[in-house]
Amino acid sequence: MPVTSYEDLGLFAFGLPGKVVVAGTIIIQNIGAMSSYLLIIKTELPAAISEFLPSDHSGSWYLDGQVLLIIICVGIVFPLSLLPKIGFLGYTSSLSFFFMVFFALVVVIKKWAVPCPVTLNCINAVFQISNATDDCKPKLFHFSKEVVPSKKRMQNVTNTAIALSFLVYFVSALFGYLTFYDKVESELLQGYSKYLPHDVIVMAVKLCILFAVLLTVPLIHFPARKALMMMLFSNYPFSWIRHSLTTVALNVIIIVLAIYVPDIRNVFGVVGASTSTCLIFVFPGLFYLKLSREDFLSWKKLGALSLLITGTVLGSFSLVLIIFDWVNK
Repeated sequence: MPVTSYEDLGLFAFGLPGKVVVAGTIIIQNIGAMSSYLLIIKTELPAAISEFLPSDHSGSWYLDGQVLLIIICVGIVFPLSLLPKIGFLGYTSSLSFFFMVFFALVVVIKKWAVPCPVTLNCINAVFQISNATDDCKPKLFHFSKEVVPSKKRMQNVTNTAIALSFLVYFVSALFGYLTFYDKVESELLQGYSKYLPHDVIVMAVKLCILFAVLLTVPLIHFPARKALMMMLFSNYPFSWIRHSLTTVALNVIIIVLAIYVPDIRNVFGVVGASTSTCLIFVFPGLFYLKLSREDFLSWKKLGALSLLITGTVLGSFSLVLIIFDWVNK
Protein backbone atom coordinates (compact mmCIF):
# COMPACT_ATOMS: atom_id res chain seq x y z
CA MET A 1 0.00 0.00 0.00
CA PRO A 2 1.59 3.32 -1.04
CA VAL A 3 2.08 5.88 1.70
CA THR A 4 0.94 9.23 0.30
CA SER A 5 0.26 11.30 3.41
CA TYR A 6 1.47 11.94 6.93
CA GLU A 7 -1.66 10.23 8.26
CA ASP A 8 -0.96 7.11 6.17
CA LEU A 9 2.57 7.02 7.55
CA GLY A 10 1.19 7.02 11.10
CA LEU A 11 -1.17 4.19 10.10
CA PHE A 12 1.65 2.19 8.53
CA ALA A 13 3.90 2.63 11.57
CA PHE A 14 1.50 2.25 14.50
CA GLY A 15 -1.84 1.21 13.04
CA LEU A 16 -5.08 3.10 13.61
CA PRO A 17 -3.88 4.84 16.84
CA GLY A 18 -0.91 6.24 14.92
CA LYS A 19 -3.17 7.59 12.19
CA VAL A 20 -5.53 9.18 14.73
CA VAL A 21 -2.68 10.82 16.65
CA VAL A 22 -1.08 12.25 13.52
CA ALA A 23 -4.40 13.47 12.11
CA GLY A 24 -5.37 15.02 15.44
CA THR A 25 -2.01 16.78 15.72
CA ILE A 26 -2.34 18.19 12.19
CA ILE A 27 -5.88 19.41 12.93
CA ILE A 28 -4.84 21.17 16.15
CA GLN A 29 -1.74 22.68 14.55
CA ASN A 30 -3.64 24.05 11.55
CA ILE A 31 -6.54 25.33 13.66
CA GLY A 32 -4.02 27.19 15.82
CA ALA A 33 -2.35 28.68 12.76
CA MET A 34 -5.64 29.75 11.14
CA SER A 35 -7.01 31.30 14.32
CA SER A 36 -3.73 33.18 14.78
CA TYR A 37 -4.00 34.65 11.29
CA LEU A 38 -7.62 35.63 11.87
CA LEU A 39 -6.57 37.23 15.17
CA ILE A 40 -4.14 39.39 13.20
CA ILE A 41 -6.95 40.44 10.87
CA LYS A 42 -9.25 41.22 13.80
CA THR A 43 -6.70 43.48 15.51
CA GLU A 44 -4.96 45.06 12.53
CA LEU A 45 -7.73 45.66 9.99
CA PRO A 46 -9.66 48.26 12.06
CA ALA A 47 -6.42 50.12 12.74
CA ALA A 48 -5.51 50.04 9.05
CA ILE A 49 -8.94 51.36 8.05
CA SER A 50 -8.88 54.13 10.67
CA GLU A 51 -5.56 55.43 9.37
CA PHE A 52 -7.18 56.08 5.99
CA LEU A 53 -10.07 58.03 7.53
CA PRO A 54 -9.68 61.83 7.83
CA SER A 55 -11.45 62.05 11.20
CA ASP A 56 -12.31 59.99 14.25
CA HIS A 57 -14.91 57.32 13.49
CA SER A 58 -14.58 55.31 16.70
CA GLY A 59 -17.64 53.23 17.47
CA SER A 60 -18.51 52.63 13.83
CA TRP A 61 -19.24 49.07 12.77
CA TYR A 62 -16.50 49.14 10.12
CA LEU A 63 -13.94 49.71 12.88
CA ASP A 64 -15.18 46.79 14.98
CA GLY A 65 -12.66 43.98 14.59
CA GLN A 66 -15.13 41.21 15.40
CA VAL A 67 -17.70 42.45 12.88
CA LEU A 68 -15.07 42.78 10.17
CA LEU A 69 -13.71 39.33 10.99
CA ILE A 70 -17.10 37.67 10.60
CA ILE A 71 -17.82 39.52 7.33
CA ILE A 72 -14.46 38.54 5.85
CA CYS A 73 -14.76 34.91 6.93
CA VAL A 74 -18.25 34.57 5.49
CA GLY A 75 -17.50 36.46 2.29
CA ILE A 76 -13.94 35.34 1.47
CA VAL A 77 -12.46 32.65 3.72
CA PHE A 78 -15.41 30.25 3.64
CA PRO A 79 -15.97 30.32 -0.17
CA LEU A 80 -12.26 29.73 -0.83
CA SER A 81 -12.10 26.99 1.81
CA LEU A 82 -15.10 25.28 0.25
CA LEU A 83 -13.20 24.54 -2.98
CA PRO A 84 -12.71 20.77 -3.35
CA LYS A 85 -9.20 21.07 -4.84
CA ILE A 86 -6.26 23.14 -3.65
CA GLY A 87 -4.80 23.91 -7.09
CA PHE A 88 -6.53 27.28 -7.55
CA LEU A 89 -5.09 28.59 -4.28
CA GLY A 90 -1.60 28.25 -5.71
CA TYR A 91 -2.13 31.63 -7.40
CA THR A 92 -3.25 33.29 -4.18
CA SER A 93 -0.33 31.68 -2.35
CA SER A 94 2.17 33.20 -4.79
CA LEU A 95 0.57 36.60 -4.37
CA SER A 96 0.75 36.25 -0.58
CA PHE A 97 4.46 35.45 -0.75
CA PHE A 98 5.23 38.63 -2.72
CA PHE A 99 3.28 40.61 -0.13
CA MET A 100 5.41 39.04 2.62
CA VAL A 101 8.60 39.98 0.76
CA PHE A 102 7.34 43.57 0.60
CA PHE A 103 6.66 43.41 4.33
CA ALA A 104 10.22 42.22 5.05
CA LEU A 105 11.72 45.01 2.93
CA VAL A 106 9.68 47.66 4.74
CA VAL A 107 10.76 46.30 8.14
CA VAL A 108 14.39 46.63 7.04
CA ILE A 109 13.92 50.16 5.66
CA LYS A 110 12.01 51.40 8.71
CA LYS A 111 14.80 50.26 11.04
CA TRP A 112 16.32 53.72 10.61
CA ALA A 113 13.02 55.63 10.77
CA VAL A 114 12.19 54.80 14.40
CA PRO A 115 14.41 56.34 17.11
CA CYS A 116 15.79 54.36 20.01
CA PRO A 117 14.82 53.94 22.84
CA VAL A 118 11.31 53.54 21.51
CA THR A 119 9.46 54.81 24.59
CA LEU A 120 6.26 56.65 23.75
CA ASN A 121 4.28 59.13 25.78
CA CYS A 122 0.78 57.68 25.33
CA ILE A 123 -0.91 60.85 26.61
CA ASN A 124 0.76 63.38 24.35
CA ALA A 125 1.64 60.88 21.62
CA VAL A 126 5.19 62.23 21.28
CA PHE A 127 8.54 60.52 21.41
CA GLN A 128 10.62 60.61 24.56
CA ILE A 129 14.30 59.88 24.02
CA SER A 130 16.19 58.77 27.12
CA ASN A 131 19.84 57.97 27.84
CA ALA A 132 19.14 54.29 28.40
CA THR A 133 21.60 53.13 25.75
CA ASP A 134 21.43 49.56 27.06
CA ASP A 135 17.89 49.34 25.68
CA CYS A 136 19.31 49.74 22.17
CA LYS A 137 21.88 46.98 22.32
CA PRO A 138 20.79 43.76 20.60
CA LYS A 139 20.99 40.57 22.62
CA LEU A 140 22.16 37.47 20.79
CA PHE A 141 19.91 35.11 22.74
CA HIS A 142 16.66 35.73 24.58
CA PHE A 143 14.86 32.73 26.03
CA SER A 144 11.11 33.08 26.09
CA LYS A 145 8.00 31.38 24.71
CA GLU A 146 8.34 33.30 21.42
CA VAL A 147 11.54 31.87 21.61
CA VAL A 148 1.58 14.98 -8.79
CA PRO A 149 5.11 15.85 -9.60
CA SER A 150 8.13 13.59 -9.11
CA LYS A 151 9.53 13.06 -5.63
CA LYS A 152 12.71 14.92 -6.57
CA ARG A 153 10.84 17.92 -7.96
CA MET A 154 8.54 18.00 -4.95
CA GLN A 155 11.55 17.90 -2.63
CA ASN A 156 13.09 20.82 -4.52
CA VAL A 157 9.83 22.76 -4.22
CA THR A 158 9.69 22.03 -0.50
CA ASN A 159 13.32 23.02 0.08
CA THR A 160 12.91 26.25 -1.88
CA ALA A 161 9.66 27.17 -0.12
CA ILE A 162 11.10 26.53 3.34
CA ALA A 163 14.30 28.44 2.55
CA LEU A 164 12.46 31.47 1.16
CA SER A 165 9.94 31.48 4.00
CA PHE A 166 12.72 31.24 6.57
CA LEU A 167 14.62 34.09 4.92
CA VAL A 168 11.57 36.39 4.84
CA TYR A 169 10.57 35.68 8.44
CA PHE A 170 14.15 35.84 9.70
CA VAL A 171 14.84 39.22 8.10
CA SER A 172 11.51 40.58 9.38
CA ALA A 173 12.10 39.29 12.90
CA LEU A 174 15.72 40.47 13.01
CA PHE A 175 15.10 44.03 11.85
CA GLY A 176 11.87 44.23 13.82
CA TYR A 177 13.90 43.45 16.92
CA LEU A 178 16.71 45.82 15.92
CA THR A 179 14.08 48.56 15.52
CA PHE A 180 12.15 48.18 18.79
CA TYR A 181 14.46 45.97 20.88
CA ASP A 182 12.73 45.07 24.17
CA LYS A 183 9.68 47.14 23.17
CA VAL A 184 8.91 44.90 20.20
CA GLU A 185 5.24 43.90 20.00
CA SER A 186 3.98 40.33 19.63
CA GLU A 187 2.39 41.61 16.41
CA LEU A 188 5.18 43.54 14.74
CA LEU A 189 2.96 45.93 12.78
CA GLN A 190 1.43 47.28 15.99
CA GLY A 191 4.74 48.87 16.84
CA TYR A 192 4.80 50.86 13.62
CA SER A 193 1.22 51.99 14.24
CA LYS A 194 2.37 53.57 17.52
CA TYR A 195 5.61 55.18 16.39
CA LEU A 196 4.94 55.90 12.71
CA PRO A 197 1.21 56.71 12.48
CA HIS A 198 -0.15 57.57 9.01
CA ASP A 199 3.12 56.56 7.33
CA VAL A 200 2.18 55.80 3.71
CA ILE A 201 4.58 52.85 3.29
CA VAL A 202 3.56 51.30 6.60
CA MET A 203 -0.13 51.71 5.71
CA ALA A 204 0.48 50.05 2.34
CA VAL A 205 2.37 47.13 3.84
CA LYS A 206 -0.37 46.67 6.42
CA LEU A 207 -2.94 46.16 3.70
CA CYS A 208 -0.63 43.79 1.82
CA ILE A 209 0.06 41.70 4.92
CA LEU A 210 -3.60 41.56 5.85
CA PHE A 211 -4.41 40.41 2.33
CA ALA A 212 -1.61 37.82 2.43
CA VAL A 213 -2.77 36.50 5.80
CA LEU A 214 -6.35 36.39 4.59
CA LEU A 215 -5.42 34.30 1.55
CA THR A 216 -3.29 31.96 3.65
CA VAL A 217 -6.18 30.86 5.88
CA PRO A 218 -8.04 28.89 3.17
CA LEU A 219 -4.74 27.28 2.16
CA ILE A 220 -4.14 25.98 5.69
CA HIS A 221 -7.76 24.91 5.86
CA PHE A 222 -7.19 22.14 3.29
CA PRO A 223 -4.81 19.92 5.34
CA ALA A 224 -6.92 20.46 8.47
CA ARG A 225 -10.10 19.34 6.69
CA LYS A 226 -8.28 16.46 4.96
CA ALA A 227 -6.96 15.18 8.31
CA LEU A 228 -10.41 15.46 9.89
CA MET A 229 -12.06 13.65 6.97
CA MET A 230 -9.44 10.89 7.05
CA MET A 231 -9.95 10.44 10.77
CA LEU A 232 -13.76 10.35 10.66
CA PHE A 233 -14.83 9.42 7.12
CA SER A 234 -11.86 7.62 5.53
CA ASN A 235 -14.03 4.70 4.38
CA TYR A 236 -16.71 6.88 2.77
CA PRO A 237 -16.79 8.31 -0.76
CA PHE A 238 -16.64 12.05 -1.33
CA SER A 239 -19.82 13.84 -0.29
CA TRP A 240 -20.55 17.53 -0.72
CA ILE A 241 -22.66 17.45 2.43
CA ARG A 242 -19.83 16.07 4.60
CA HIS A 243 -17.35 18.34 2.82
CA SER A 244 -19.46 21.45 3.46
CA LEU A 245 -20.33 20.60 7.07
CA THR A 246 -16.68 19.90 7.91
CA THR A 247 -15.67 23.20 6.32
CA VAL A 248 -18.32 25.08 8.29
CA ALA A 249 -17.32 23.39 11.56
CA LEU A 250 -13.64 24.27 11.14
CA ASN A 251 -14.45 27.86 10.20
CA VAL A 252 -16.70 28.29 13.24
CA ILE A 253 -13.95 26.97 15.54
CA ILE A 254 -11.25 29.29 14.22
CA ILE A 255 -13.58 32.31 14.28
CA VAL A 256 -14.50 31.63 17.92
CA LEU A 257 -10.83 31.25 18.87
CA ALA A 258 -9.88 34.43 17.01
CA ILE A 259 -12.64 36.38 18.78
CA TYR A 260 -12.03 35.19 22.34
CA VAL A 261 -8.26 34.61 22.53
CA PRO A 262 -6.77 37.90 23.79
CA ASP A 263 -3.19 37.56 22.55
CA ILE A 264 -1.69 35.90 19.49
CA ARG A 265 1.23 34.64 21.60
CA ASN A 266 -1.11 32.38 23.55
CA VAL A 267 -2.03 30.52 20.37
CA PHE A 268 1.31 30.51 18.59
CA GLY A 269 3.19 29.58 21.77
CA VAL A 270 1.15 26.55 22.77
CA VAL A 271 0.66 25.27 19.22
CA GLY A 272 4.31 25.75 18.34
CA ALA A 273 5.57 24.07 21.50
CA SER A 274 3.27 21.06 21.22
CA THR A 275 1.97 20.12 17.80
CA SER A 276 4.64 21.80 15.66
CA THR A 277 7.52 20.10 17.47
CA CYS A 278 5.71 16.77 17.15
CA LEU A 279 5.16 17.15 13.40
CA ILE A 280 8.67 18.43 12.67
CA PHE A 281 10.83 16.51 15.14
CA VAL A 282 9.10 13.85 17.22
CA PHE A 283 6.97 11.97 14.68
CA PRO A 284 9.62 11.71 11.90
CA GLY A 285 12.18 10.35 14.34
CA LEU A 286 9.70 7.98 15.94
CA PHE A 287 8.42 6.65 12.61
CA TYR A 288 11.93 6.04 11.30
CA LEU A 289 12.91 4.14 14.45
CA LYS A 290 9.79 2.03 14.12
CA LEU A 291 9.93 1.27 10.40
CA SER A 292 13.64 1.11 9.61
CA ARG A 293 15.30 -2.30 9.61
CA GLU A 294 18.79 -0.92 10.06
CA ASP A 295 20.91 -1.68 13.09
CA PHE A 296 20.00 0.51 16.05
CA LEU A 297 23.55 1.89 16.24
CA SER A 298 23.54 2.96 12.58
CA TRP A 299 24.04 6.65 11.89
CA LYS A 300 20.54 7.09 10.47
CA LYS A 301 18.83 5.53 13.48
CA LEU A 302 21.00 7.49 15.88
CA GLY A 303 20.05 10.62 13.92
CA ALA A 304 16.36 9.71 14.20
CA LEU A 305 16.79 9.15 17.93
CA SER A 306 18.48 12.53 18.33
CA LEU A 307 15.64 14.13 16.36
CA LEU A 308 13.11 12.52 18.68
CA ILE A 309 14.95 13.60 21.82
CA THR A 310 15.52 17.13 20.50
CA GLY A 311 11.84 17.61 19.69
CA THR A 312 10.73 16.26 23.07
CA VAL A 313 13.15 18.50 24.97
CA LEU A 314 12.39 21.63 22.94
CA GLY A 315 8.64 21.13 23.17
CA SER A 316 8.69 20.43 26.90
CA PHE A 317 11.01 23.36 27.62
CA SER A 318 8.87 25.74 25.59
CA LEU A 319 5.67 24.63 27.32
CA VAL A 320 7.30 25.12 30.72
CA LEU A 321 8.29 28.66 29.73
CA ILE A 322 4.76 29.42 28.55
CA ILE A 323 3.18 28.11 31.75
CA PHE A 324 5.75 29.98 33.85
CA ASP A 325 4.94 33.20 31.98
CA TRP A 326 1.21 32.67 32.53
CA VAL A 327 1.70 32.07 36.25
CA ASN A 328 3.78 35.22 36.63
CA LYS A 329 1.13 37.32 34.87
